[in-house]
Amino acid sequence: MTTDDTASLRRDLAARMADIGSLTDPAWRAAVEAVPRDVFLGTDVYRPAGPLWEPVRRHGVGEKEWLGLAHADTTWVTQVDGTDAADASDPVAGRPTSSSTLPSLVVRMLEVAGVKEGDKVLEVGTGTGYSTAILCHRLGAANVTSIEYDPGLGRSAAEHLSTVGFSPTLVTGDGLQGYYEGGDYDAVVATCAVRHIPPSWLWQVRDGGTITGALGGWMTGSGLIRLSLGGDGAASGRFTGDEVSFMLARPHERPPRPMLIRRVGDVRACRVDPGLFQDWTGRFVAQLAAPSAEFVTKGDDVVLVDVATGSQAWTEPEGAGKGWTVHQSGPLRLWDRVEEALATWQAAGSPAQTAFGMTVTDEVQTVWLEAPDGPGWQLPT
Repeated sequence: MTTDDTASLRRDLAARMADIGSLTDPAWRAAVEAVPRDVFLGTDVYRPAGPLWEPVRRHGVGEKEWLGLAHADTTWVTQVDGTDAADASDPVAGRPTSSSTLPSLVVRMLEVAGVKEGDKVLEVGTGTGYSTAILCHRLGAANVTSIEYDPGLGRSAAEHLSTVGFSPTLVTGDGLQGYYEGGDYDAVVATCAVRHIPPSWLWQVRDGGTITGALGGWMTGSGLIRLSLGGDGAASGRFTGDEVSFMLARPHERPPRPMLIRRVGDVRACRVDPGLFQDWTGRFVAQLAAPSAEFVTKGDDVVLVDVATGSQAWTEPEGAGKGWTVHQSGPLRLWDRVEEALATWQAAGSPAQTAFGMTVTDEVQTVWLEAPDGPGWQLPT
């Protein structure tokens, strides 16, 4: 089976995306049906194998199965801790550093961004180039600029795009700085998460333009938002409520820290249930309150470590049905901050993430609850 024979696979992919509601615009559907995703995956990807990542070879699974995998609505990891799947001879440990995002999320973001014909778009995070090709199909390559942090990924994306006949402006560099030569953009769309909105994006978007991306952090909380830039230079918008998760932009990844050794510290009863960390919005709220803290463990037990100061907070059950105890040490009382934010959210009725919004200026970035003058949390910049 050749690339020319994947038309039915592409149509099936578009139909599945439409069925789940992520693809509603006929123009984006035409793009999905036209762009062969297998070209952008190349010949090697990773799949999870317990705690490791196992390389999957195109020649190993066979052409028919590979094309089916390529046109599934699935995220395929292509790089782990900087090692491309093609360069891995055995399963590897580490964190994904690049992937081909599931197509339904690619298109969902473009629909949230409101991108339309004639728009000039800056894409932050070229990756394999698949989402870039989707943009080029609708807007024309002349209206698409895409920036990739990793030079190797940038080169392979350029080859993929050339193969399918697209030649957008491709830049290798720090996407958080944007690309001034291409401004003013109608929209910035980021395929990586950020801890705060880079000021350069504000400066490079025209008045009335939009910035769409995921606000993430070291607790793995995340929220998809579309910001609109006003004439006063401030951008604002509400979170969509989509439960999406992107890799953090590499400059926003947490710095290395020593191995965790729990310290007893001060001990008291918890006033909120640590189980709130398992709620999508609850984790997001906790992260707003302690943005420099990393969430170390999963499950019912919560362990937080502040990357900047080494402060810790960790919870443990007092016994069946007896509540929870928290241990805190270091200059920051992490649990106090998290607890106050979660209590504020609960007092408002524990609303979904759509109740939150964000305002960004050159000086300060604030995530607020219900309204800009409601409870709010400033982001680190």
